[in-house]
Amino acid sequence: MVCSLWLLSAGVLAVVGGVLVGGIQVWMREKSYVFTPEDLASITTDVLNETPGGGHDEVFGAVEAVLRDRYPAHILPPSQMEWIFINAGGWMGSFYLLHASLTEYVLFFGTAVDTSGHSGRYWANVSDTVISGEFRQWKEGTTESVVYVRGDTLLHQVGEAAAIQWSSGTWMVEYGRGFIPSTLGFALSETVLCTQDLYLLYRTLRIYTVALLQEMWYNGNF
Repeated sequence: MVCSLWLLSAGVLAVVGGVLVGGIQVWMREKSYVFTPEDLASITTDVLNETPGGGHDEVFGAVEAVLRDRYPAHILPPSQMEWIFINAGGWMGSFYLLHASLTEYVLFFGTAVDTSGHSGRYWANVSDTVISGEFRQWKEGTTESVVYVRGDTLLHQVGEAAAIQWSSGTWMVEYGRGFIPSTLGFALSETVLCTQDLYLLYRTLRIYTVALLQEMWYNGNF
């Protein structure tokens, strides 16, 4: 009797979960988006071409200025923006969030030290345009890695996994599209379980919440 009830409950949960996932998938396919990966890559490469000897701070500043001009209501106000550490998959980096909703994010990312680890496996497509340094990606199912340098754009697709490596001084502009809350488990796991840096956890959740509320309440965008 107990076993039958357990199996029934598991079956109901599986059906509900399947319906929920299917509904989210349909919603994400039909909704409109603020950004496109092509636009973000184009903006970044245009800035790189205009500043051939520019350092990452100069490039980031120019990219942010373009984004504020084109998408003024969708970029966080300067008072809310800050560089925040992230530990995940064995690697450590820092991110600077410009935009986030339930289905999109735009941020600057990079590291001042050599670091490597697991990419994570997401319910989202993630594209990065490298502005300095060297990023190496070894995708699951392959026997060779690919190196990306200044001006290159790479794509990490839904469900993919890879071994990844950044050289010190590697910085990039990143755009993610998918069900963004599903990525937080990986992004925060090492902060919770390994470093136990509760202040960092608070800062990460706070900035995402601020960006989410800006999109939901001021722009009506989810």
